[in-house]
Amino acid sequence: MEKAGAAPPIARLIGELTKLPGIGPKTAARLTYFLLRQPLEEVKALAQALVALKEQTVLCSKCQNLSEADPCPLCSNPQRDLSLICVVEEPLDILALERTGKFKGLYHVLHGVLSPLDGVGPDNLKIRELVERLKKGRVKEVILATNPNLEGETTALYIHRLLLPLGVRVTRLARGLPVGADLEYADDVTLTQALEGRREI
Repeated sequence: MEKAGAAPPIARLIGELTKLPGIGPKTAARLTYFLLRQPLEEVKALAQALVALKEQTVLCSKCQNLSEADPCPLCSNPQRDLSLICVVEEPLDILALERTGKFKGLYHVLHGVLSPLDGVGPDNLKIRELVERLKKGRVKEVILATNPNLEGETTALYIHRLLLPLGVRVTRLARGLPVGADLEYADDVTLTQALEGRREI
């Protein structure tokens, strides 16, 4: 993308930044001019971090999470429960679940969700790898922790159907009212799920 009036290196960086999700031409230009004002050492540190991101990050052959090592620290941790796998959409979801300190099993990252309109089918996700893991017979329960939206639900249902013949227990994360929410502001679907997922206290 050649930016009118901009020097070629500036136009080149603006063009590259607009390829990032959520970055339009104006934001790309602001970022570019911000970087121009920074000391050379800071810009070099950013460039080195970007290169290291690609050169030093691998997919864990077991859980498909991004890591510096294969297997990743979670899969190689002997304290984790090998009989429990939580299936998530993206690596960031693992960070959220790990922050709770409550889940002690292993993970499996799909790297997306089924979305036919966007051309994302089962072969574009790490579903086959999940099935292969389960065929080894050590896993007793799979928790489907995809997002509670149309694509997440579709993906969870697809995986559930695939796993049924394997004789593994398949569960879904509970859904309902968030802590601190008022009933009057909850939507019908959330209220319905909260009623259906109620438990004894």
